[in-house]
Amino acid sequence: MPPFHLISPTTAKNNNLNEVYQSDYGILYQGDCLDFLSSLPNESIDIVFADPPFNLGKNYGKGVSDNLKDNEYLTWSKNWLNESVRVVKPGGSLFVFNLPKWCIEYGAYLNQKGMLFRHWIACRMPKAFPRGKRMSPAHYGLIYYTKGEPTVFNKVYTPIQVCRHCGGEIRDYGGHRKKLNPQGINLMDVWDAPEEVWEDVSAVDNTEQTWTQLEEVWSDIPPVRHRKHKKRGANELAPIMLERIIAMSSNPGQIIIDPFGGSGTTFYAAQKLQRYWLGTEIGDTSGAIQRLNDLADGKFEEWESARGKIKKKIQKDSRQLDLFS
Repeated sequence: MPPFHLISPTTAKNNNLNEVYQSDYGILYQGDCLDFLSSLPNESIDIVFADPPFNLGKNYGKGVSDNLKDNEYLTWSKNWLNESVRVVKPGGSLFVFNLPKWCIEYGAYLNQKGMLFRHWIACRMPKAFPRGKRMSPAHYGLIYYTKGEPTVFNKVYTPIQVCRHCGGEIRDYGGHRKKLNPQGINLMDVWDAPEEVWEDVSAVDNTEQTWTQLEEVWSDIPPVRHRKHKKRGANELAPIMLERIIAMSSNPGQIIIDPFGGSGTTFYAAQKLQRYWLGTEIGDTSGAIQRLNDLADGKFEEWESARGKIKKKIQKDSRQLDLFS
């Protein structure tokens, strides 16, 4: 059933949460993440996804500080992590996206809280400048925990990565490529597939491409920089990441929350995949509302892989042609 009963209008008002959007699948509030999380009952949520500010001094608008001392940032982080652990159901999932510097701290704390570590997923970023005596940063961390053994873990399939120039497969799978399931293999914790996010293995058309199971490194998550897709000035995530997470760790009809709603990517992905959702954003919510209204109007966001388009082969007049979708 829709999650509307989880936060009553009276509770929302008392906790300074202002409802700014509602659909058949969810409600978006404007307000503080801790006020939102504290409004939820114990063990009522199937997935918590959190993409907090990274404390890099970026401008997220009025009322948002992204320039705290390290100990202050960690104290604040532990407060919302505590609430996230409280509200997630037994067998439910908690995902947190951040810099490796903070993911290490978060993971150590969640271990102490009795959460079960599942994966550290590396999401590759475009090459960045090395600063000082450091290597060039190459990935963001997405840590994945569950409250005990996961109730839901769906196999998520992606196409085997191919060279964008010659079309040949980039990996040899330890020399056992021919022994792989012809319908594809499960996702690894490196995400390095082309633009598709997930698909039921029964629906895969192997005449066009071969699919592989998801890994712990995801190199196909494009940065959101083009104004065609960007819904706000600050950073935001590509919908393909959230679709992948939600498809992997939930079933239709379950409930996802995001206490740092940003541009509404989580809500968009949840609604698109027929999951219920709740969330809040302390700053400007207009970008999130625009994204959800676009979805309601049937406008789906098409994303291209950071590695380019997929090369497909089709048969025509007994000749095989190579086309790019």
